[in-house]
Amino acid sequence: MDMSGMSMGSEMGGMSMGSGVPNLFYLQKMFWAVVGAAIGLATAVNVYNELLCRQRISAARRGHSAPAKPTAFLPSSVATTAAICREASYSSIPIRLTPKLYWSTPQFGRVLLVLAEFVVVIVLCFYKLHPKDQWQWEDIGYRTGFIASCQLPLIVLLAGKNNIVGFLVGTSYERLSWLHRWAARILLLTVTLHMGYWFADWYRYDYIKVKLTTDAITKRGFAAWVILVWIVFSSMAPVRRWNYEFFVVQHIITYAGFLASVYLHLPAEVKVWVWITIGLVILDRTIRTFTVLYTNTLVLHQAKREGFWASKATFEPLDAETTRIVISKPPLSWKAGQHVLLSCHTIAPLQSHPFTIASIPSDGKMEFLIKSKNGGTRRYLRHAEKQLGLPITDTPVELRHRSAVTLEGPYGRIRPLQQFDSVMFVAGSSGGTFTVPLLREIVRLWKTGGRDTDSPWSLFNPRGFVTRYVRFIWVVKSRAQYKWFSHQLINAIEDVEFLRSQGQDVELEISIYVTCDQDFVSGTKGVPQQSGCDLRQDQPAKPSSTRLPMPQREENREDDISSQPRSHPVAEPEPKASCGPDGTCCCQTTIEDEDGIKSTNAACECCCSNSRDLALSDEKKPTPVVESISSDQNSDRSLTWANANRIDSSPRAEILMLSGRPQPKNLIRKTLEQALGESAVVVCGPKGLVANVRQSVVSLSDERAIHKGTGAQGVYLHAEAFDY
Repeated sequence: MDMSGMSMGSEMGGMSMGSGVPNLFYLQKMFWAVVGAAIGLATAVNVYNELLCRQRISAARRGHSAPAKPTAFLPSSVATTAAICREASYSSIPIRLTPKLYWSTPQFGRVLLVLAEFVVVIVLCFYKLHPKDQWQWEDIGYRTGFIASCQLPLIVLLAGKNNIVGFLVGTSYERLSWLHRWAARILLLTVTLHMGYWFADWYRYDYIKVKLTTDAITKRGFAAWVILVWIVFSSMAPVRRWNYEFFVVQHIITYAGFLASVYLHLPAEVKVWVWITIGLVILDRTIRTFTVLYTNTLVLHQAKREGFWASKATFEPLDAETTRIVISKPPLSWKAGQHVLLSCHTIAPLQSHPFTIASIPSDGKMEFLIKSKNGGTRRYLRHAEKQLGLPITDTPVELRHRSAVTLEGPYGRIRPLQQFDSVMFVAGSSGGTFTVPLLREIVRLWKTGGRDTDSPWSLFNPRGFVTRYVRFIWVVKSRAQYKWFSHQLINAIEDVEFLRSQGQDVELEISIYVTCDQDFVSGTKGVPQQSGCDLRQDQPAKPSSTRLPMPQREENREDDISSQPRSHPVAEPEPKASCGPDGTCCCQTTIEDEDGIKSTNAACECCCSNSRDLALSDEKKPTPVVESISSDQNSDRSLTWANANRIDSSPRAEILMLSGRPQPKNLIRKTLEQALGESAVVVCGPKGLVANVRQSVVSLSDERAIHKGTGAQGVYLHAEAFDY
């Protein structure tokens, strides 16, 4: 018997292991045949979606009343199949452990995909072999090693920033990262089987210790297994969240060590899989390097600017944990919803982080709103505070101190939203940086008649639009967060109001929810005893020793109650145990029906904020639940509290502000009920909000029997959750 150990002798590749048993090279080809078939199927779906988008936009240009509604047999059949697949793939099972703690199972679609790869690998490892037959353990050891080696390129294909798989299937690298991790875990399982069967074969002769101490090939194979165990463990979410910079550095180093150990362990006939893997890594890194140099080196651009580096950014603190970074005249183009890898080595050396671009190309600037965590993002905030000081000065952005930054990208991809009849955005906290640009892009297309003035026509930029209705929901922790995008949202409302006055059939509704519910919005760090959900003030409550930027006050604000002269002392309100029904806080109460609140003006004054020093007198207290934001061209666009007699009487467009948390299912149902064709739901925020929206879409799809004879139209979901 050959006792060469885990060396997988070169003669084994083409050797038959018995009658009807395929050789090892054939099984490796079968693995990639299955992987290629899966990628091919996803590519076909992507191509169909691209063609469908163009068909809908073409129908809209011809004046079709419902271009997003399938009418022919083939499109209707495909829509029915898509509805069934979406309903199954989106679904997950929420498990509530405590009233405040719950956990959701992975999406069923992801589970099926991982199980499919698992089944393929296990079948290839044991096909026509008997796992319990000790005389076949050596054969199984050889085969599992061959199957493990051919999985190496797949790991890199799913991880590269310039992702070939993502390009084919119509997605971006960050949406394949979960599959990359699970592919690595399946590789670890295969390698463990490979090692385990060799150990079991040696154990009968008490040969394990001898092989591990004397055989070089066995040592290298065992070292590769140990490194792979560490890579898989350190890639788990708790480690990534603990210190992302540490994760990235050690991940690159340990993976290089893993490939080196595998290369030294494998026989010459299967080293090709290592070379393919290394080639893919070099290709991705080469493309990224040339892209970064072209984007950031000023000599490669025609624009006349000072210095060598093309990107200079200003840093501005918005609150205790948010930094605004602005790059004027950025050297690259992008689309709404995309992100870049940003680094500033003078502030956070050797660190690069993905940040969503909070502006659109027509703004002429690239803007980021960055939540401060540990590491580089915390340094950005400290640098902003040092440069600008607090409160924020009136110095123009162009004159403030600028720092050289490096941009890589843009990355990220979403199906063109202008192909859907109705679009609903749901954002939580800083999720507005993803959804607001997408909203503004749709409004811009409405204004330009579907002509993309920011970039020329291409395969991925169809001209025109189908969308006629947009619903925007934003859940924030405080009014200060709303002001991040207040002007952009008000401008969007005004633009739509003007288009409607010109006879264009478009509609935009915006609601802002101010809530303290941690399931929807993460809390504010460093600001003790401050809820932030108080709707009675125009700025956050007075902070403690933590230095917070004070918002600039706008002049001539006639509706700013806090700036009005007071004729008598302000009465301090009595503390309340609760401000909502059943002893709850109103800012954590679920609002089931917005229309009911608007019609009844059911006021609910939040008392869980420490704002005694900014309390209002009884005579001048506004209604603290619904805020009406006027779009009057002559106004200064400042926030104006709505009194009871203004909620329904104003004929002008409004942004509705409510104290409480939304009920996504009811809001999505209203959007779907008025839709004349397929709708899109885009959500970005904390995991709790994303899971709630996803389950609502699944529930409504089943409840309305979408594309199953009821006439209900399809719904597409795009979800982005906060995570590393």
